Amino acid sequence: MRITDVLRTKGSAVATITPETSVSGLLNELSLHNIGAMVVVSPDGVIGIVSERDVVRKLHERGGELLRMPVSEIMTTMVATCTPNDTVDHLSALMTNKRVRHIPVMDNGRLVGIVSIGDIVKQRMEELEREQRALQDYITRG
Repeated sequence: MRITDVLRTKGSAVATITPETSVSGLLNELSLHNIGAMVVVSPDGVIGIVSERDVVRKLHERGGELLRMPVSEIMTTMVATCTPNDTVDHLSALMTNKRVRHIPVMDNGRLVGIVSIGDIVKQRMEELEREQRALQDYITRG
């Protein structure tokens, strides 16, 4: 199964934020959209990704003043990405190796979606259920 299949099921909408947005503004957007990460974009395109985990780790270091700082202060700039043609297995391995939970999907330099570890787990569980039903049908029908 390919990432394009995952996006077809979940949709291709991506919540983005600018690097100048405050961390407080980021938290508001994460809560508003009920998501765990946002892609940071500038006129030049994707320049980072920032997650709840980034906020928690930096909050421990910098205290409450962090909430007034721009997202650019805490975002990850070395963003792991994938393409719509990558496989779910490839993305699962990438997430495991890079220890990340959200991967932006890029197509010819354009942001076309985002996939989370939850999306991958859901896809894999649906695949296992289909395989189980097929095996049960095979066994009962002989």
